[in-house]
Amino acid sequence: MTDERHRGSIATASEATEPGAPHHRTVIENPLSGERIVIRTGASETGGELLAWELLLAPGGRVPSSHAHPEQEERFTILAGRMRFRVGGRRTIAEVGRTVVVPPGTVHSFANAGPEPTHVLVETRPALDMQALLETAAAMAREQQAAARPFPRLLDLMLFMRDFEREVRAPYLPRALVRLVTRTLSGLARLRGLDARYRRLRVPGRDAVHR
Repeated sequence: MTDERHRGSIATASEATEPGAPHHRTVIENPLSGERIVIRTGASETGGELLAWELLLAPGGRVPSSHAHPEQEERFTILAGRMRFRVGGRRTIAEVGRTVVVPPGTVHSFANAGPEPTHVLVETRPALDMQALLETAAAMAREQQAAARPFPRLLDLMLFMRDFEREVRAPYLPRALVRLVTRTLSGLARLRGLDARYRRLRVPGRDAVHR
């Protein structure tokens, strides 16, 4: 990997594949988590069955919080470095060649466990609108960093959780309760026109084949 692959800024852009390849890859960078994501295979290429993406996680990088994917399985295959996982309350360190599987609905988190960037292949099944979630989360992180706020805006977070309730949920709380709260608050925000800032950050599900 080149140094360019580990730059710390955040962007959503197109990056050429290997010479002669006909497609471009979407690149997503998150300054708060230290994640750099390269989309390899999108939902539209697999009939919605799979989103395959490479994750490069900087030293000290970690997913912002524990979470679960209600309907999706995630598979993490370590290509370089070491990753610390917590899956369903069990902790493990994964090294090169190991695959960690997170079943649907399982609370999990992960972090770089070494001094070098970690390179991971992630497969998300089904794809749903996970790519838009990753892009929107990065846009929100950039806005949060620019405003020098330690936490995301609560209203933006509620709108985010409502938009992506099939893709992600908060851990441990009853799903029905979380959906009730997020749907109620996001509905009131939209009714009163308080969602304009979030809508500017929200990335459309360009690659989603169904909702």
